[in-house]
Amino acid sequence: MNYKWNYEPPTPEYREAANTLAADVGIHPVLGQLLLERGITTAEEARRFFRPQLNELLDPFLFRDMRIAVDRLNQALGRKERILVYGDYDVDGCTAVALVYRFLQRFTTNIDFYIPDRYEEGYGVSYRGVDFAHETNVGLIIVLDCGIKANEEIEYAKSLGIDFIICDHHVPGDELPPAVAILNAKRLDATYPYEHLSGCGVGFKLMQAFAMDNDIPFSQLVPLLDLCAVSIASDIVPILGENRVLAYHGLKQINSKVSVGLKAIIEVCGLLDREITLSDIIFKIGPRINASGRMQKGSEAVALLVERDPQKAHRMALQINAYNDQRKDLDKEMTQEANDIVERLDHNHEQRAIVIYSEEWHKGVIGIVASRLTEVYCRPAVVLTRTDDMATGSARSVGGFDVYRAIDSCRDLLENFGGHTYAAGLSMKVENVPEFKRRFEAYVNENILDSQIQPELNIDAMLDFKDINHRFYNDLRRFAPFGPDNQKPLFCTEHVYDYGTSKVVGHHQEHIKLELVDNKSHNVVSGIAFGQSSQARFIKSRRAFDICYSVEENSHKRSEVQLLIEDIRPSEENDIEN
Repeated sequence: MNYKWNYEPPTPEYREAANTLAADVGIHPVLGQLLLERGITTAEEARRFFRPQLNELLDPFLFRDMRIAVDRLNQALGRKERILVYGDYDVDGCTAVALVYRFLQRFTTNIDFYIPDRYEEGYGVSYRGVDFAHETNVGLIIVLDCGIKANEEIEYAKSLGIDFIICDHHVPGDELPPAVAILNAKRLDATYPYEHLSGCGVGFKLMQAFAMDNDIPFSQLVPLLDLCAVSIASDIVPILGENRVLAYHGLKQINSKVSVGLKAIIEVCGLLDREITLSDIIFKIGPRINASGRMQKGSEAVALLVERDPQKAHRMALQINAYNDQRKDLDKEMTQEANDIVERLDHNHEQRAIVIYSEEWHKGVIGIVASRLTEVYCRPAVVLTRTDDMATGSARSVGGFDVYRAIDSCRDLLENFGGHTYAAGLSMKVENVPEFKRRFEAYVNENILDSQIQPELNIDAMLDFKDINHRFYNDLRRFAPFGPDNQKPLFCTEHVYDYGTSKVVGHHQEHIKLELVDNKSHNVVSGIAFGQSSQARFIKSRRAFDICYSVEENSHKRSEVQLLIEDIRPSEENDIEN
């Protein structure tokens, strides 16, 4: 991929401030610069960033309607009403349901959970789900990671005498549903100061408020934080503020006293006996939880996440792992078909958006395919398939472009839609697909910036190889967990050379294992460049080149720090944008 490298050198004043902060904290000056970029200006703020504390979590009663929600939950428990915990079929929804269900199980046995069938019911609150609640004498439904647009379904539930508490983080519609309480920091009249919680995070805040109101020690909530970390990583929400606290302590929980169900998933992923990171969740744990809802029923994932018997959990995890294998096969096949369609489109390289439709595609995998298209073509992508007489789809976006707003501009063509800035779901009548494609593409063409469709690498700092050692890496690790708004830093070193031992590796000889030196030190630094074997001949020519990379620990040699190289270019051709 032809990346544009962006780098803004620090001013002398900025560099001086970074050096002062780094000296106060006891870290490398470059890392002081990274703290300033994150809005951290004092040693005390840096210490809180590096070691976030659970007592920094916000008061859950700052949520509008939280007092009402807790009172209604207390009433349901006091009256021994049947409670249904209802959620979306993705990772965020399944972890949210598991979290609330596990905690409330301590106080009532009159409780059940419900995940809608992706294919028979679709996204969010369904009439079938409400009917199930009515048939099983449910008096209160706590809905998580969805529900904010389920006005008609919740009105129907109300007519049957069923109350709703909504815990959602998606953008509300023009009119809020008739629920007893709506916990959503994105509502226009919101009072909660942090709007980036995951759906599972909102569920955790409800349980935190319930615990506070009933004098339940906070320590009883801590075992649930592993589920919060999984949701935060998988739903790609910002890793700053309250999410950083939840993710940091959630990872501690995963790596010390992980729940039975999650441990079983970790085992089938081959991750036992190693430190789990947010990247492990994103690429290994999360996809397996998702696979249940994509290939069969999301309720199987929840059943695993709440399971207490290790042997039973292991059997369930093996089944979910098999679903994931099926998902990967479908994913590969559909992605190839989608790429073929895009390549056949007229003027596909000039088009700034991708909208494709096939009646044959599997509904459970279209979101993954949309993500792949966005990555490959650096364009917002909508992938649609047919479900009965409706076209349903998933949208994904590029950095800085609000795909939810683009879809909203076509709302008169849609039956339903919802989501975030970078990911959304939608449905429409099949006959509306051509007009949706025309209008969506027109909106994107008019509103997207050139810089948003050019693959870019934003370099945080320039480094010399003499700076890269174990102390630097260990201090860099303190910036984790990484994610949106706290991305893993990218560094650049100019004028590096092959030490003479670099070689092409991989089953298909597609990667390069590098050993490099720069012109300012005699340090030999190891690196790996995945999928860049086309650069091997130039590297072996002994000419100077520049590299853009992150600093990692070699998973095969734990004592060795290595570079994960994102891009390579000849030094004489470098045109880093300032």
